[in-house]
Amino acid sequence: MKNLSIEEEIKIIQKNTVDLLPMEELVAKLKRSREKGIPLRIKYGADPSRPDLHLGHYVCLKKLKDLQDLGHQIVFIVGDFTAMIGDPSGKSKTRPRLSEEEVKEHARTYFEQVYMVLDPDKTEVTYNSKWLGALTSKDVIELAATYTVARMLERDDFKMRFEKEIPIFIHELLYPLFQGYDSYAISSDIEVGGTDQKFNFVIARDIQKYYGQEPQVILTVPLIEGTDGKLKMSKSYDNYIALKDSPENMYGKVMSIPDDLILKYFKLVLYYDDDELKKVEKLVKENPRDAKARLAFEIVQLFHGYEKAKRAEEHFNRVFRQKEIPDNIPVYKLDSEGELLIDILHKAGVVPSKSEARRLIRQGGVKINGEPVTNETLEIKKLSEPIVVKVGKRRFLKIIP
Repeated sequence: MKNLSIEEEIKIIQKNTVDLLPMEELVAKLKRSREKGIPLRIKYGADPSRPDLHLGHYVCLKKLKDLQDLGHQIVFIVGDFTAMIGDPSGKSKTRPRLSEEEVKEHARTYFEQVYMVLDPDKTEVTYNSKWLGALTSKDVIELAATYTVARMLERDDFKMRFEKEIPIFIHELLYPLFQGYDSYAISSDIEVGGTDQKFNFVIARDIQKYYGQEPQVILTVPLIEGTDGKLKMSKSYDNYIALKDSPENMYGKVMSIPDDLILKYFKLVLYYDDDELKKVEKLVKENPRDAKARLAFEIVQLFHGYEKAKRAEEHFNRVFRQKEIPDNIPVYKLDSEGELLIDILHKAGVVPSKSEARRLIRQGGVKINGEPVTNETLEIKKLSEPIVVKVGKRRFLKIIP
């Protein structure tokens, strides 16, 4: 792409974005980059609050790949320091703080997931504890002096919490300052993130200027709603489709999204152009199930390849369309004395807790051989033959004598 004009390069950068500003500063940075033969430094940060990256992250990673293909340097910041605070963006209450051990454990999986999209030879990966952990008390005070409480309370989430008298802790106010300091620490030219990060990106510009550095350009991409169709895809909301989900789980999760998100996923995840989207829009109106099945297949193919996507499609059709049981499901050997069903489901790892098993039974989400279970204290005793338990839409367990 070296022969592209600046106008053509900007058109590629603008694809599937919401904010790209200030435009005049971007143009100036691109011109200088070409004149000096030095690529721009593109910042992207992710806090390892959970071990999985998801399709919401992928929307950002895809934009980073665009910039990488244009010859620019991606700097991926693993927010191991800031994760111990928790990003308050979009939150109505204080996020639980993670231990250093939890953060390190989650961060280990980030590298291979990032490299599913980005070229590892052209990606600089670093941890923000490298510089934030080295700040002295004096440094933190100086950093805190760059912004006022009044400016912080302009943020929608802080403003809402303040008006409703929901506690805002001091460490939460430090989060956007630390994120801004990240931009200064790596000399960021452009920062990429979701629209919910725009306030933080603006603060980063101010902090860079305070420390005598040219401010970064802000580039935001749309947020995509998760499988619930209401909240943004987030690990915190457990409504996400992970990049490392198995083909079957990924396919099933995509098939569970509301119909009104189909077009958005084609656009932001699969990068369909306007002409392709018009054809998809027609298909959604005529047969949304087929459109969603196509979406699920193509997303699984993107991360797992054609053969695994085909098997995931066949698995879904067999289980959910033809009402058959999967070929390979977990097997649990029943204790000879008998056991409570909720204990079995918990021990087998089908549910995270016994209380979750009870909740699912109350809601009619547990079936034995196709028949709903209504008794929360049901005991399974002395089976003469295996039984199959279905939990929710996609979880199965075979209990054998």
